Amino acid sequence: MLLFFTLGLLIHFVFFASIFDIYFTSPLVHGMTPQFTPLPPPARRLVLFVADGLRADTLYELDENGTSRAPFIRNIIMHEGSWGISHTRVPTESRPGHVALIAGFYEDVSAVAKGWKENPVEFDSLFNESKYTWSWGSPDILPMFAKGASGDHVYTYSYDAKREDFGAQDATKLDTWVFDNVKDFFHHARNNQSLFSKINEEKIVFFLHLLGIDTNGHAHRPSSRDYKDNIKKVDDGVKEIVSMFNHFYGNDGKTTFIFTSDHGMTDWGSHGAGHPSETLTPLVTWGAGINYPQRVSAQQFDDSFLKEWRLENWKRLDVNQADIAPLMTSLIGVPFPLNSVGILPVDYLNNTDLFKAESMFTNAVQILEQFKVKMTQKKEVTLPFLFTPFKLLSDSKQFNILRKARSYIKHRKFDEVVSLCKELIHLALKGLSYYHTYDRFFLGINVVIGFVGWISYASLLIIKSHSNLIKGVSKEVKKPSHLLPCSFVAIGILVAFFLLIQACPWTYYVYGLLPVPIWYAVLREFQVVQDLVTSLLTYPLSHFVGYLLVFTLGIEILVLSFFYRYMLTAGLTAFAVWPFLTRLWTRAKVTSLSWAFFSVLLAVFPLMPVVGRKPDISLVMGAGLLVLLLSLCVVTSLRKRKDSFRKEELLVHLLQVLSTVLSMYVVYSTQSSLLRKQGLPLMNQIISWATLASSLFVPLLSSPAVFQRLFSILLSLMSTYLLLSTGYEAVFPLVLSCLMFVWINIEQETLQQSGVCCKQKLTSIQFSYNTDITQFRQLYLDDIRRAFFLVFFLVTAFFGTGNIASINSFDLASVYCFLTVFSPFMMGALMMWKILIPFVLVMCAFEAVQLTTQLSSKSLFLIVLVISDIMALHFFFLVKDYGSWLDIGTSISHYVIVMSMTIFLVFLNGLAQLLTTKKLRLCGKPKSHFM
Repeated sequence: MLLFFTLGLLIHFVFFASIFDIYFTSPLVHGMTPQFTPLPPPARRLVLFVADGLRADTLYELDENGTSRAPFIRNIIMHEGSWGISHTRVPTESRPGHVALIAGFYEDVSAVAKGWKENPVEFDSLFNESKYTWSWGSPDILPMFAKGASGDHVYTYSYDAKREDFGAQDATKLDTWVFDNVKDFFHHARNNQSLFSKINEEKIVFFLHLLGIDTNGHAHRPSSRDYKDNIKKVDDGVKEIVSMFNHFYGNDGKTTFIFTSDHGMTDWGSHGAGHPSETLTPLVTWGAGINYPQRVSAQQFDDSFLKEWRLENWKRLDVNQADIAPLMTSLIGVPFPLNSVGILPVDYLNNTDLFKAESMFTNAVQILEQFKVKMTQKKEVTLPFLFTPFKLLSDSKQFNILRKARSYIKHRKFDEVVSLCKELIHLALKGLSYYHTYDRFFLGINVVIGFVGWISYASLLIIKSHSNLIKGVSKEVKKPSHLLPCSFVAIGILVAFFLLIQACPWTYYVYGLLPVPIWYAVLREFQVVQDLVTSLLTYPLSHFVGYLLVFTLGIEILVLSFFYRYMLTAGLTAFAVWPFLTRLWTRAKVTSLSWAFFSVLLAVFPLMPVVGRKPDISLVMGAGLLVLLLSLCVVTSLRKRKDSFRKEELLVHLLQVLSTVLSMYVVYSTQSSLLRKQGLPLMNQIISWATLASSLFVPLLSSPAVFQRLFSILLSLMSTYLLLSTGYEAVFPLVLSCLMFVWINIEQETLQQSGVCCKQKLTSIQFSYNTDITQFRQLYLDDIRRAFFLVFFLVTAFFGTGNIASINSFDLASVYCFLTVFSPFMMGALMMWKILIPFVLVMCAFEAVQLTTQLSSKSLFLIVLVISDIMALHFFFLVKDYGSWLDIGTSISHYVIVMSMTIFLVFLNGLAQLLTTKKLRLCGKPKSHFM
């Protein structure tokens, strides 16, 4: 069985990784020839300001007094330059946003997991193509472009990473540092002949990365005074830098300025998904080669922003974020980044029609080059009779369009050139997408076949080894034939040979060969399938259809809960009614009423706002007081029973109560300190980390009796959870745990009702590592309901705390008791543990359910895996990489969450067994406990 779970875990890792190979692989190709406009550019230098985390609406809108937060930028819009909205893509994170701006292509979603500091793939960029680039800003962003550049012409100046503190000081100092260092740089250049000559060259770039707005948004929310004041500081800084540039270069009119953002931010201070507040960023351009403001009487857009911002009379020019890269390259006359998929927004250019036409033609040829390389690569590794070319852009059509465009340029039909080149670009981009997703159907089919095979095998294993369903069917055991293994070996060889001659990557072998052994294992159990069919034929058809419909309805409710959280409320309400529809109500009235009460109470949480959007520390304090009150009641109750609460265990309990009190103090103290902008106190940080570290081994010092051990686990984990809470979610684990205690009792009642076993008190049942396997019973139909309850509670444990199935639902304020200096992976790990704590509580309760109902953990766990895998397969078909970016991000999140849950279940099962069965002592030898 250990081998089965190990193999199952590996298979699930493959299924989990498959989504990134099938839907989100790197789109980059290499081997193209650099392309640049063969005409003199309008600018010698370009200054790029990127205000990290700046939302378009917050910059463009007027404040409550009717004045702009950025008067200099607004003056540019009205009198000097062109403006619009830059539409970003998922994931709305700093790294992909900057890659789109500076390199002109969109990174695949999986690149976020590789961090902000390294290049997961080699790519060309504006900085690489420039003669020199000087950049100032965050140490998380600047190095990735310097590291990817050829030669040593990209210079970076960044502050210490410790300055990126969400709580210690005013984050506008990050932007002030950038502006001050740029000024110092130019002051120093006047006295350094070598540097002076470099910054007077042509085709140079100055990049100012401004992180203060993003940092203040995370720490205080975009609606805060800090965020809005930071915009004013940035506006003042940009004004000073522009004035300095004009003065330094003697107002030569050869400098282009571009002001934009890498991504926006939600109202609750996060980003990563596809909400409009995250994907709509500002773009303001002025200077050499840029069109002056264009007054218009009316504009047609699908939104009402122009009226809200009072900019309806100034022409708005929207672009996709990757379009900014070709705009910048054409302005200073450097080759287009080789991997750019941006389309030059010619409406921003103030130049001759010939320049616009030639620039657009260069843009089209550059993207067409990528299409040709991609097609050649795919053709070389595909068998000739299997290769299907992209029919909309044949070689002859490419030649005709390019020839016609050249003819139009010769005859000065420049508008037709621009239109024709845009058509070619759109066809080339479609072709790139076609070849990029060429193998998607093949890979998807293999994963689905493997998924279905795994679910079938796990189901057959349950029926064969853990149930009585086919025990009564007497059949002669047939000797296994050698034909079956030989056939599957032959299939495996054929698949491997097919992949080999096409020079497929090693991952294709994994997806292609994985279904072979899985389906071999399934067909080996053909006898079980026959016996199962024979057994099911003896059941009334109406009963079978009824059970199948109920099971399907349950799965669909779980799936729908990922889209609509209120479905969990509907499910929990149905759970509350369940005892009253059975004989449980007559046998155990108090237990039934408690079950109904806590089910309804828990059902309230999915109806509440998403966590972090309305932080309220008083609710965290209230949750802590409830824990202390509950602890007092439990201690009082247990002290009345003789020999049930030893002095050693009382000491452990008091330590846990003290830990809860300290957690409440740390939360309150940290909140007060951050409000005063005094940072995270060191003592608070030490207590927080100590509480987290002790939370996993302190419960092992408590009694192994079911009730005492589960309560000890709750106290330890609640101390950590309070430190990670910002509002009402702090109460959630407490209510969930109360329902779990009642669940254990009610499952005892249901089993006693069926006459399988006698009821024992939870204080007398003890967890044991060495459980007597002779006490285990076979699975009954009602055990499917128990497994479904577990999956439902696990889904509730995720969504009930206010999370939504999106990257942007996690609030960084949750980790401020542990650290405030930006550290994406450490912060991510802490937020992941916050998510897992309710899961651990449910899994520990599940261990108790298995113990009290005399079930093997493996048998019930197999049913849980089957249910989870059916959900995962459901979401695999729902993953998409088209439509709105909100839909794409959500579909990815759904599959990742359900697959992660399935993988984590194996680990959580082991952790729950460790927490419930292991016993440590403060002194002396550990004592063994048996039932």
